[in-house]
Amino acid sequence: MRDHPHDRSPDEDAPHPDVWTGRATNRVQWLLALVGAACMALGIELAVDSAWSAGVAPLVMSVVGCIAAGLLVLFGTLAFVHVDLRLDKECLEVRCGHMGVPRRRIPLSHVVGADFTPQITPRHWGGWGYRWRPEKGTAVVVRRGEGIVLRLWDGHTFTITVDNAESAVRAIRERLRTITPGTAH
Repeated sequence: MRDHPHDRSPDEDAPHPDVWTGRATNRVQWLLALVGAACMALGIELAVDSAWSAGVAPLVMSVVGCIAAGLLVLFGTLAFVHVDLRLDKECLEVRCGHMGVPRRRIPLSHVVGADFTPQITPRHWGGWGYRWRPEKGTAVVVRRGEGIVLRLWDGHTFTITVDNAESAVRAIRERLRTITPGTAH
């Protein structure tokens, strides 16, 4: 169930569904995944149809290098093609990519507050993916644009890029009103 109210003002207190879900997608990552697949294909082509006369060692190193680089790029990019956010009455769960890994589950009892951020960029975090910077906290950045900044009880922040972030912030704030701080659910 999605909550995408386009005709309400951001300050309006409207009831939210029991489960709020949101997602952010980055289609550019698919191009990088194709580069990884091309590296793998080159490695396989070298292994199958090689006419190298320089010896076996350079051939094996080339094949292994191409396949390893291809796998790293392919799976590294597919893990961050999209991020899913699920908010229920007890926790907020963030899952990345098609396999849902990496995943982070944050109990709402550990959240002090949530803020809307209109512009999150990969450049500010050092790229796409699951990021940590000592001065900024932790983030899941899959694209440039709006997002949520959670302020946690331990003083850290957790930033997530997600579509319709203002609605997510409203839903989080509404749930935080009913949570006792620092209690585990």
